[in-house]
Amino acid sequence: MAGRFAPRNAPRTPVPRQVPTGPAPEALTRDWTPPGPLDLRLVLGPLRRGPADPTFRIDRDGSVWRATRTPAGPGTLHIIDRGGRIEATAWGPGASWLLDQLPILLGAEDDPEAFRPRHRLVAAARHRRPGLRLLRTGLVLESLIPSILEQKVTTDEAYRAWRLLVRTYGTPAPGPAATLFGTHGLHVMPDPRTWSLIPSWEWHRAGVDAKRSATILRAVRVARRLEEAATMPLPEATARLELIPGIGPWTSAETLQRANGAPDAVTVGDLHLPGIIGHALAGNRNADDAEMLTLLTPYEGQRHRATRLILLSGHTPSRRAPRMTRGDIARL
Repeated sequence: MAGRFAPRNAPRTPVPRQVPTGPAPEALTRDWTPPGPLDLRLVLGPLRRGPADPTFRIDRDGSVWRATRTPAGPGTLHIIDRGGRIEATAWGPGASWLLDQLPILLGAEDDPEAFRPRHRLVAAARHRRPGLRLLRTGLVLESLIPSILEQKVTTDEAYRAWRLLVRTYGTPAPGPAATLFGTHGLHVMPDPRTWSLIPSWEWHRAGVDAKRSATILRAVRVARRLEEAATMPLPEATARLELIPGIGPWTSAETLQRANGAPDAVTVGDLHLPGIIGHALAGNRNADDAEMLTLLTPYEGQRHRATRLILLSGHTPSRRAPRMTRGDIARL
């Protein structure tokens, strides 16, 4: 159980992993022309968990590689913008699902025109970023688990944990991406059963405390029920996720922003966000969650989009307090 650790020299406990066998999977392709400007980096950027994310890469040509676990199985998706026309190639059992969902992933169901800026700074950010659309993956667990890992720790710690766990227990991505990027090729995150079999000392080695690992274990036990939240309205989806002990408003919002493309899923409980919003909209870098929500009231229904635009504006207060102290439980 989480919280009990094996000795440092304990051998790795074998955990079943799916290893691709047989001939290389055949690639499927699809072209899609979005209805307006689209910036791949802006749209898909929220899926990237650090510069060495084993499930996500941005190539030198600006194209995006994404490895994920779909309802049909593991899949790899490569997306490139050809002057306003999107070309996508997919591999693996999940290839057809990924291509079917391509427009939705890239914000086809999002309606940027429904947003009405109420502040000059927000209007300017929107004008400079016409290619911003809110993505929707339709996949809950792949955003929920890294969000849980990010609870109450530095981003570097969370990214390291995600990287180590996915590379150790995940599946090499179908298609060329498993080897295209050298020794650190793309991986698909583990399935729910594999997450549940990771021993406590491996969580410990990855720097994940007992509280976060226990939350992940509770979530994967009801993975099917949680995935249903991807098709629910925001209030019902939030309630479904927060039934799990250890999942609160911060984690549910961070998850549903990505899985559901929820334009009103505003993040509360964040260490820095209230001060950023307060500074941008009212000149108050000491704003708390209550003031942040008051300032975002004119954007009711679109508060997540407003927050994205404020963050993209670059109008953030300079740091004057020490960053969160980094802990390393793996050394204990």
